[in-house]
Amino acid sequence: MVNHTQKAVNNSIYKIGELASISKVPVETIRYYEKEALMEAPERAENNYRIYKDRHLKRLLLIRNCRAFDMSLEEIRQIISATEAEDTSCIPINEIIQDHLYHIDKRIQELTTLKKELSNIQARCGQNHHADNCSIIDEIHQLEPEEKKHTHLS
Repeated sequence: MVNHTQKAVNNSIYKIGELASISKVPVETIRYYEKEALMEAPERAENNYRIYKDRHLKRLLLIRNCRAFDMSLEEIRQIISATEAEDTSCIPINEIIQDHLYHIDKRIQELTTLKKELSNIQARCGQNHHADNCSIIDEIHQLEPEEKKHTHLS
C-alpha cells in the first residue's frame, strides 16, 4: 500500500504550504531547516514564493523521520553529509546510528534513575496535606543540584 507521501514524489513543484501539508512539517520548521542549511534553498518564483521540488520533499521527510528518532540536528547533518559523499559506503551512517543508540541507552538509564528518585520521594508522602505543607515539595526543595548532564541534545 502506498501512502500519500510516496504518491507525492513524482517530479512535482510545491509551494511551502503544500510541502508542509504533504510532509506534516510546519511551515516555520521548514524555514528553520533551510536556515540551518539542512535543506537546499528553494528556487523563487516571479512572485518571490518559494518553489520546492521532490528533492526538497525527500530531504524534509528524512529530517522529519530522523527527528522522530530524537536525533539531533547535528546527527542529521552528519547523515545528510554521509549520503552526499562520493563514497557509497553506508558505514558512516551505521556509525552515526550506533552512536545515537548509545545516547538513547544512556538517556534511558538517566530517566530510570530520575523515576526511582521521584518515586521514593512520592512514597514517603503517605498523607493528604495542604499544598503549603507538602512533604514532596519540601524534599524537592532540599535536593542538591547534580552536575549538569550533557546528552547529545544539550
